[in-house]
Amino acid sequence: MRYVVGYSANARGHDAVNLAVSLALGRGASLDLVLVVPEVQHSGHAIAPKAGFENLLNEQAQEWLDQALALVPSSVPAQAHIRSHDSDAHALIEAAEELGADMLIIGATSTGIFKRFTIGSVASALLHASTVPVALAPHGYYRKEALTRISCGLGTRAGAEKLLDFALGMASNRDVPLRVVSLLALDGGDATDSADAAREYAAKCLADALSAGGPEVSGEAKAEAQVEAKTEIVVAHGRSIEEAVDRLDWEDGEVLLIGSSRLAKGRSIFLGSTAGRILRALPVPMIVVPSGYELKQLNHSASSDTPREAQQ
Repeated sequence: MRYVVGYSANARGHDAVNLAVSLALGRGASLDLVLVVPEVQHSGHAIAPKAGFENLLNEQAQEWLDQALALVPSSVPAQAHIRSHDSDAHALIEAAEELGADMLIIGATSTGIFKRFTIGSVASALLHASTVPVALAPHGYYRKEALTRISCGLGTRAGAEKLLDFALGMASNRDVPLRVVSLLALDGGDATDSADAAREYAAKCLADALSAGGPEVSGEAKAEAQVEAKTEIVVAHGRSIEEAVDRLDWEDGEVLLIGSSRLAKGRSIFLGSTAGRILRALPVPMIVVPSGYELKQLNHSASSDTPREAQQ
């Protein structure tokens, strides 16, 4: 397993590294820290950059990446890369594809309220184009311990079942509980009836997923009873989606999985309006999963001593 981390030499970059470490510890994954620097345009004009500017830029980037690697515990294999591009998002997507990454991890913008999300231009671009899951660290994320729980935001549109399969696999691979969450925005109407219907639908989806064989871990099927014992269904409602999110209890070591909008093309992400509203109120990391994406299994033959050095 490999995770690409979009690093920047500020609090947002530190948040991303912390989340990456937390995710890697529960999965035996290695990290690829990627710092994107502006492309230097070479020309004969008087306004062209001075000779050696590109080298100075890369030297500074190398120094920042050395500092980033120092944030990663020695138990987590990590290496760093400098990429030149006029678009941070495009560079990160290209790096993820080139390195065969299983996830892209970035931080929220530094203007967000503590432990809340504000989506900047890079995150917005990734959330509408990435072909691998994108994990978003809220501002001020400090944890470097393995996850303690997976929550899955289950909707009623096509693709919800696939997301639940992904969530079951992720929880089983990490041996942590899974919480299936339905969020309801109720403006009048019978809250009890709506909540009961949402719970019934979630229970049916979960039963179908488990009866289909359940997730596999390292090539061996998990016993259905073991998985089911660590799974719960929670329905939260409020006058808005944001209020429903606020009414839930969240663990510090938790992440929320959300699926892409129905507008997403196959195996790509498109962040829908409901997911965007959830994101604004969420106090824990969110992982947005591309449409039709399937969880990869742990490769035990992968090297555990990836060099901790920067690569161009």
